[in-house]
Amino acid sequence: MREPREPRLLPWTGDGGKACHLIGDGHGGPVSRLADTTEAVQLGMGRELLAHARELLPGAPRGELRHLAECLTDALADALRVAENRGRRLGRLN
Repeated sequence: MREPREPRLLPWTGDGGKACHLIGDGHGGPVSRLADTTEAVQLGMGRELLAHARELLPGAPRGELRHLAECLTDALADALRVAENRGRRLGRLN
């Protein structure tokens, strides 16, 4: 009998903002590959947004700061989801 696999937290949410999980076979199927690609895009967008924030912050008007803060909040949430997911998978390997 095979040991049950821990579900993978996916880098997107479902209806009502609920977490989505994948129970795979460990062979990197299409949904796993899509999740890997999505995580890479999310982290890349976060890096670009951080660089933009560093340029914009010194002289930014209030309206732009609010928008920037909202975007940074979304990017941080994505990055934390990726980190949590990767940490779980690494813990399973050890």
